[in-house]
Amino acid sequence: MAARPALPEIDNRQARHLFLHRHGLADSPAGPGKGADLAQVIDTLGFVQLDSVNTLARAHDMILYARRPAYRPGHLSRLYAAGGLFEHWTHDAAVIPMAFYPHWQLRFARDAARLPERWRNWHKHDFEAEFDGVLRHIRDNGPCGSGDLGGEDKKGSSGWWDWHPSKTALEFLWRSGALTVIGRDGFQKRYDLTERVIEETLRGQRPEPEQTIDWLCNGALDRLGFATSGELAAFWDTVTPDEARNWCAREAAAGRIMPAVVRCADGAARKLFLRPGVPDETPPEPTGRLRVLSPFDPALRDRARAQRLFGFHYRIEIFVPAPKRRYGYYVFPLLEGDRLVGRVDMKAERDSGRLRVTALWPERGVGWGKGRQARFEAELDRLNRFAGLTETVFEPGWLRDPL
Repeated sequence: MAARPALPEIDNRQARHLFLHRHGLADSPAGPGKGADLAQVIDTLGFVQLDSVNTLARAHDMILYARRPAYRPGHLSRLYAAGGLFEHWTHDAAVIPMAFYPHWQLRFARDAARLPERWRNWHKHDFEAEFDGVLRHIRDNGPCGSGDLGGEDKKGSSGWWDWHPSKTALEFLWRSGALTVIGRDGFQKRYDLTERVIEETLRGQRPEPEQTIDWLCNGALDRLGFATSGELAAFWDTVTPDEARNWCAREAAAGRIMPAVVRCADGAARKLFLRPGVPDETPPEPTGRLRVLSPFDPALRDRARAQRLFGFHYRIEIFVPAPKRRYGYYVFPLLEGDRLVGRVDMKAERDSGRLRVTALWPERGVGWGKGRQARFEAELDRLNRFAGLTETVFEPGWLRDPL
């Protein structure tokens, strides 16, 4: 019996270069970072996760700044207001190109089916009884936030996610497509009727589920470069693992994708899928510029993949008690070339206009000499301008030994 031909193999260096290129982190960061250029960045990424943590700048702003240093938060707000984006859910709240809206019909339907029982068990109240009143209020009075509803029925005292019934109703009606988020006051969503916000030409497009699954899997693979079926399912977090497996089997049988092996940072072989032409690609050599990344950067969102591909073990320790933290609770990864070379704990002090660097941990095997320090300080200077700060302060003992 003839031996099966060996699968195409991509070595770790090529894999890292390809992955960074697909995530917009290989080229020297340049461009206006607004208007059509900003829209293209977000389209390339697929979506940008929104997050309220503001240690230095909000996560979504840092994601975009890392690729376009000329970007400023107002550029995203203007693109949003102009109708170029909508806000919904992937693995978390995100801004998404408006052109993708028809394929979110499947997500609306799936959220409408799965969230009621989960949220009834979670919130312990009858939020569904609020639907008609919430929709009537918005129809009669225009866009609103959760603070405009609920009367005496305010948020409880058990935490951020302890929503009152009308807030839960707002969130459900948004997640299921009846409402659309039109913007935020601070970080509080404002909702309006979808029929008043989204053009009918987009609302009226309702692809069949199979079409959307195909679109989502293709889009995920094109943005990742290579992936397992599970990684394709997780990218938008709408396709199920079974649907992604079936899609991979069908596309591989048709010759539109192929199995291959990618070498991990530790030399292990990982079998996954890619386009037939990918093994022959020569992705650009990533820029040597040192960049501070958001902890929520899409290149790092899958922590297990970051460790396999870059040998970078990373997690945010927000919920880890201080005595048990290895690092600060919200440390920023440092990217240089095709390596993640360290992580830094730092915080903007708005009153004094200072960026205070508390600690930096180089990765094992990474020296922190004068050249790298100069590149780091140049990046901090750029970050200060981005965040509206005036100077950097290094605390005594800030440069730590690798852990």
